[in-house]
Amino acid sequence: VQLQASGGGLVQAGDSLRLSCAASGRTASSYTLGWFRQAPGKEREFVAAINWSGANTVYADGVQGRFTISRDNAKNTAYLQMGNLKPEDTAVYYCAAGVSGRATMYPSSWGRGTQVTVSS
Repeated sequence: VQLQASGGGLVQAGDSLRLSCAASGRTASSYTLGWFRQAPGKEREFVAAINWSGANTVYADGVQGRFTISRDNAKNTAYLQMGNLKPEDTAVYYCAAGVSGRATMYPSSWGRGTQVTVSS
């Protein structure tokens, strides 16, 4: 499966932003889709994931209640709605496809990152 992320940008603290992840491939709708992020000097970390049907979602503690992940299988696209953004959310956000795990996901494919910068 190939992934294309979009929607990043520069926003102010407290603003909202929506990221999109378009998946292509015959079995794209069967994958768990999710997001990871990597801030400068830090390791890549899990953000959120949604299973193939959209019935199950999981979030990292630091974004729970502020971010919402969803998907539209008719469009093979997942979305990450980010609200009440904080400067510590600044990172390159990567879309991923894979399988669900306990409070995370295990990617088998990665998209190119999209930069999210939150100014204070």
